[in-house]
Amino acid sequence: MKSFLCICCLLAVQFCFSQSAPLTRNIFIITTDGFRWQEVFKGADPVLIRDPHYVKDTSLMLQQYWDNDADTRRKKLLPFFWSVIAQQGMLAGNRDFDNDVNVANLYKISYPGYNEIFTGYADLKFIPNLSVRNKNRNVLEYLNEQEEYAGKVAAFSSWNVLPFILGKTATTMPVNGGYEMLNEDNSDTINTLINQVQKNIVHKTNTRHDLLTFESAKSYIEQEHPRVLFLGLGETDECAHNKAYDGYLQKAHQVDAMLAELWYYVQTDPFYKDNTTFIITTDHGRGAKNTNWNTHGFWVKGSGETWMAMLGPGIAASGELTGKQQIYQKQIAATVSFMLGEKFSAGHPVADPILLQEKITENKKIPQTMAVSVSAVNK
Repeated sequence: MKSFLCICCLLAVQFCFSQSAPLTRNIFIITTDGFRWQEVFKGADPVLIRDPHYVKDTSLMLQQYWDNDADTRRKKLLPFFWSVIAQQGMLAGNRDFDNDVNVANLYKISYPGYNEIFTGYADLKFIPNLSVRNKNRNVLEYLNEQEEYAGKVAAFSSWNVLPFILGKTATTMPVNGGYEMLNEDNSDTINTLINQVQKNIVHKTNTRHDLLTFESAKSYIEQEHPRVLFLGLGETDECAHNKAYDGYLQKAHQVDAMLAELWYYVQTDPFYKDNTTFIITTDHGRGAKNTNWNTHGFWVKGSGETWMAMLGPGIAASGELTGKQQIYQKQIAATVSFMLGEKFSAGHPVADPILLQEKITENKKIPQTMAVSVSAVNK
């Protein structure tokens, strides 16, 4: 029986890699920088939310985000995650079930993390979080060069280094990062308004306010209807580094609301309705202890622990995954191209797609709908 099941799994793998038809028509890749799996699956931390060193008004934070029941608590923090995604999509990375999602790069900071997500390659070369153009080939560039997606790929990021990670100077696709001004052609009043707001922000950092990034991306989506879009949000990480756990929770809640708004838009736009998939994740984890939750990096345990959520065509309604498995973030790039019916290739190694296959039923039927990882290839 075990041999038969192994053969079935191998057949499923062969089926997945030989399939050329796309599983979805459009893909949005959305990240929220440095957001821990602990808050995704457990909600607000019971110690941190009560710590006046990290929370200015503990009683108010408790009113907004606390409940003794972990399921209720996570729904308070991330209602869209735990209503829509948990019901219609899948969430991976709850380590309490040995359901692991990890970075494969050694450094566990943002530049190597985003490089890994988009190139499928955990580069051994260390590049710090600086505006250095990435020489590795990314899946967005690749898709933009394919006839089916040419001119239909775009990226918007709160962090001003992301355009360099995506090789902006070497690509023709629209990439907007940090407080970069938006195109005001065609008398675009929304872009003009956003640019005016950006110009009047006195204390600018390397990370733009996420609401501005979101509105910039949403305006572009409404006007241009891209087939592939990256939306990179960054204020969760900013608040964590500033040791503001209250701000960290508020920004996470804001990300959840933006996802809800964006999902509602795509499901009510004929161009996107029922043919658009969201892949939502983070670039790195953070310290697992209450004394180092605000930081991350090579020496900080927990920094390589991440999570992933998926929603839309090609993703069965598996909800929270509770089976033991291992996924790596370097598999996301090939997963994106595979779901669009393409095979991402580059001048460097690219990890294989995540094998999303439903559990084999008693009658040994292997469904064609991709849903739950059988295994993570090329670990």
